[in-house]
Amino acid sequence: MVLNETYTLSNGVKIPKLGLGTWMINNKAVVQVVKDALDLGYRHIDTAEAYRNEKGVGLGIKESGVDREDIFVTTKLGGNIKNYDEAVKAIAGSLKSLDMDYIDLMIIHSPQPWENFRDGNHYFEGNLAAWRALEEAYEAGKIRAIGVSNFEKEDLENLINNGKVKPMVNQILAHITNVPTDIIEYSQSHDIVVEAYSPIAHGAILDHPVVKEIAEKYKASPAQLSIRYVLQLGTVALPKSTNKDHMKSNAAVDFTISEEDMKALNELPLIETYGDDEAMPVFKSQHNKK
Repeated sequence: MVLNETYTLSNGVKIPKLGLGTWMINNKAVVQVVKDALDLGYRHIDTAEAYRNEKGVGLGIKESGVDREDIFVTTKLGGNIKNYDEAVKAIAGSLKSLDMDYIDLMIIHSPQPWENFRDGNHYFEGNLAAWRALEEAYEAGKIRAIGVSNFEKEDLENLINNGKVKPMVNQILAHITNVPTDIIEYSQSHDIVVEAYSPIAHGAILDHPVVKEIAEKYKASPAQLSIRYVLQLGTVALPKSTNKDHMKSNAAVDFTISEEDMKALNELPLIETYGDDEAMPVFKSQHNKK
């Protein structure tokens, strides 16, 4: 079962291959969502300070009855934080909100502040300052692993060449029709595990005729095919769901997509729209490439 499978980070920490994303699930609702996921066997929960649901995630974990040591918890340092003092304060704030003695993985949410996402400025100095705060928390045992999100090659090089601890994870947008192969290969060549968020493109991929046709060959849903696809890219899959049945289905991906079908999926053009999510900086930046 994929729920029992892990990758090993560069420092030896094991990270479950399938996690639950919690973006845009409010603090109250996320408590039951987390409990449902853990009841199904999920052991990897992904949140962020920006999601404003860390408190609910922490409470859901406490109420689940599952040992804290058996759960891999990820949170994120706000993308707007580009100095040391604010980063130190935010790390302490996340520990307090989650009500935990340690966090399994904490990552810089974005190389740019969200309002300046992909504006050409890499904020090298600010990211190094925030990274230093994460390094110190890591060395103090408050965080078991540290990494980044949405980082391009130049952003990673800045930390690799100038930091003390190399990033262990790079969490990026990746799904069928949108695979940033260069950054995946660059990250993996530096022993940085890649995590794929929005593996079903926030639902925008589910009605794709080719995806539906290939999914049928495996007696799978388009969502299951999409999750299996990013797993076969060697990445962690982080689908988001608030529905327990969907969570269960998302974890039922113990099949293998053939090389021929992987090739066909790799060659599909970028989907035309992300729907309501199109206005979000990450999704908007994809279609600005056209």
